[in-house]
Amino acid sequence: MRYLPLTDADRAAMLDVIGAASVDDLFIDVPAEARLSGPVEGLPMHASEMAVERHMSALAGKNLSAGSVPFFLGAGAYRHHVPASVDHIIQRGEFLTAYTPYQPEIAQGTLQVLFEFQTQVARLFGTDIANASMYDGSTACWEAILMAARITRKDRAILSGGLHPHYGEVVRTMAKFTEDEIASLSCELKGEPDDAAVIAAIDDKTSCVVVQYPDILGRVPDLAAISEAAHAKGALVIAVVTEPVALGMIEAPGNLGADIVVGEGQSLGVGLQFGGPYLGLFGCREKFVRQMPGRLCGETVDAEGKRGFVLTLSTREQHIRREKATSNICTNSGLCALAFSIHLTLLGGSGLAQLAAVNHARTQAVVERLTQIPGVSLLNDAYFNEVTLVLPGDAREVLRELADRKVLGGVSLGRLFPAQEDLHNGLLVAATETTTDEDIETLAIELAAVLEGVPA
Repeated sequence: MRYLPLTDADRAAMLDVIGAASVDDLFIDVPAEARLSGPVEGLPMHASEMAVERHMSALAGKNLSAGSVPFFLGAGAYRHHVPASVDHIIQRGEFLTAYTPYQPEIAQGTLQVLFEFQTQVARLFGTDIANASMYDGSTACWEAILMAARITRKDRAILSGGLHPHYGEVVRTMAKFTEDEIASLSCELKGEPDDAAVIAAIDDKTSCVVVQYPDILGRVPDLAAISEAAHAKGALVIAVVTEPVALGMIEAPGNLGADIVVGEGQSLGVGLQFGGPYLGLFGCREKFVRQMPGRLCGETVDAEGKRGFVLTLSTREQHIRREKATSNICTNSGLCALAFSIHLTLLGGSGLAQLAAVNHARTQAVVERLTQIPGVSLLNDAYFNEVTLVLPGDAREVLRELADRKVLGGVSLGRLFPAQEDLHNGLLVAATETTTDEDIETLAIELAAVLEGVPA
């Protein structure tokens, strides 16, 4: 839809109706120091539609898109092949025209797929139940911490050092408003996950322990041991899964004692899309269902005995009184959940296991080839489709050089953990079914050239 600007006369008429002297009066409650005093420096006041289109196209042309060059980025955003049928099915009328389940009686297509989505997520996570999706993985993590505090009546959460730092930042930001105590363990560049440090940090005041699985360095923590220690102190275990394809190969967190499992569903059905939209996943034990944020779709029968789907629980403040709500940010990512569910349905259980095996094999091939380069060593022996390599220099500089050579070679730990100089030599490399032998060889050749100081 085109943007239709107001005329001065339109604006004056609207202000007159509401009794405001100027547009500035509408923002009188915003502190003066937080408001702009004039135009943004360097930003033009206006331009023609054609000029804006040309400018934005030129900016977009500077991007290296995932499908155009060898791609090894990860750290919570993974490039997988999304079948063309996913995009076709999400545009079917029963989904596209009944997108939101605010009026469930006329959104049966959407409610049915959300019901099936919940079933898939619960089975994937090894939990009793799952909700109809969340905003994204990081906010789902914070919602889980709030939920644990309500259940345990404690307010101290422990964040493993292997938790994605962006998730940790979201948690600490939100905790400023609730005064929850957040104990963040530091990430260390070592081959074993920080299981012992996590267990040692648990005390009688701990509401929950948050552990990423696999963690930010690609390591696989011992959830069973952490769960046993946490439960002994009356604390809950929250497992964070940023790569759901991994669960086609490693044990589901719920089967290892995790009480709440959250994560990011982008890997299945949802492309990278330069950063969003993404899809939050949330599952838990059935006994905690009343404290679970978000929506829960259920199956029932109508007056004629026909199967139907209803919105069984909806606990956010848009639906019920604020003081009774369990959340105010658990947006249901309906379209992304639909894409996730279609992709997972097309794969099936055996297909997901095969996809996971291919991902792991591709990563093994990357490790085998790159560790042949002088100065490059492997940090962690156990991994799924993402692994940490240690370089002889700062990985940030290496990755900039690789990008100039049209290779997206991974994610530097220095970018994720800028304050920790001991991590700056770490390079996260992810591989999926889309990674070819040619991609691996190109990365190896260019990485070796960069480390040797050979000009592009």
